[in-house]
Amino acid sequence: MPGVRTTVVKVYTDGACSGNPGPGALGVIVLDENNQELERCKECIGDTTNNRAEYRALIRGLEVAAGICRRKVICLSDNEVVIKQLNGQYRIKTPELLKLCLDVKSKAQLFDEVVYQHIPRTNQYIGKADRLAKEALAGI
Repeated sequence: MPGVRTTVVKVYTDGACSGNPGPGALGVIVLDENNQELERCKECIGDTTNNRAEYRALIRGLEVAAGICRRKVICLSDNEVVIKQLNGQYRIKTPELLKLCLDVKSKAQLFDEVVYQHIPRTNQYIGKADRLAKEALAGI
């Protein structure tokens, strides 16, 4: 498969918004199994809420990962609500978040295995994704 460079990737994502709701952005860092950075991206996503920005970051991360790997993707985020919704531990109460969750699940079908994992905000790679999102916001 062209462009496939590894069998496992880690996707660190963060969404940010100025106000809630307010202007939003996302940051994504994609690493291989040895924590070597393969890709990064940041982009503004318009007016949104924090949880919507987090979902949008994850969707973008899966899109980036699909160009690198189709086997296993480990999605890591400091947003407990989004991770627990994706893992079926929390109900999704709003139609907007349900649509975004279904978009994530649709993107996840590109891979053999997708894992959603909550990690602390203090993780260095989450910090990098957060900085990317904030850089994108600062450019508005």
